[in-house]
Amino acid sequence: MNIAVLGLGNFGTALARNWLERGYSVSGWTVEQEVFDSVTDHGVNEKYLPGVVLSGLRVSMAISDAVCDAEIVVLALPSGVVLSVFDELLPHLKSNHVLLDLAKGLAPGDRLISEVIEEKLSVAGKHNPLCVMMGPTIAPELAAGVYTTALVASRDAQLASRLATMLSTQTLSLAAASDPLGAEYWGAFKNVIALACGVVDGLKEDGRGGDNLKAAIFTAGYAEAVRLLPTLGAAPETALSAAGIGDLFVTATSPHGRNREMGERLGKGQSLSEAQAEMVMVSEGVRAARMFQGLFATAQQAAPFVDTLCGLLDGQSTIDEFLAQMMRAH
Repeated sequence: MNIAVLGLGNFGTALARNWLERGYSVSGWTVEQEVFDSVTDHGVNEKYLPGVVLSGLRVSMAISDAVCDAEIVVLALPSGVVLSVFDELLPHLKSNHVLLDLAKGLAPGDRLISEVIEEKLSVAGKHNPLCVMMGPTIAPELAAGVYTTALVASRDAQLASRLATMLSTQTLSLAAASDPLGAEYWGAFKNVIALACGVVDGLKEDGRGGDNLKAAIFTAGYAEAVRLLPTLGAAPETALSAAGIGDLFVTATSPHGRNREMGERLGKGQSLSEAQAEMVMVSEGVRAARMFQGLFATAQQAAPFVDTLCGLLDGQSTIDEFLAQMMRAH
């Protein structure tokens, strides 16, 4: 099995490590010179996963080189850049390439990333099969061999089942699912909830935050997602899957979660711009919150949880006003 991982952030690097250890041939692509140099010279990705040995990983800064021998092309990229990278990939796609998208977010125009990818494939006259992978996959744990579960979802149930079997490892257990739309919506919305929960973590130092409050905000966000995501087409049962409550739980509680960290910085008094400038990795929840606000407004669906969080992000409310409004949303 030959796998190309486009994007060597922490998650792409962790997956590459797992598949290398299973004995697969893995190539990685990055636009970051420091990542390329680190993997090439030292066999580790010091920027994103220091200390994790990547024996056998071939790395390139040219997409054509990374995918030339691949059977599966993994898009391990943030939602804000995955489509532009896919445009670079398109001319190099071969008919045997199977695509696996990991981006947890929405595309411009409040569309699912997979929908835009499929549209781009159609316009280019290509018919490559596409799956999405969603679930609670904290990268340092995945790289360290901690047991991890996730969903591989596609409207083609046989394709999802085949990929889930091929890409599972001794410690990464992938299950097949047939609700890619729901998996993607939950993959994006859980970042919104984690961001709000992180705000509470940031308030613990001055006594205004605590686990009781965090549980209340977690519950309010989950209830809003359960109520509204099916109106967008998500299957209700996806809420109880690894892509739903599983991914939400780990993202909202783990110290490794970058969306929770972003919220914590806001809770400690940083402005949004200050927090974004200091974080190495992208917080998807900020963009997702604004996009879901637009989606629900267009659908004429009341979304007090999302509206309250966006008010804080946009500087329209103070932390205390945010908390009071969240309790009313609950």
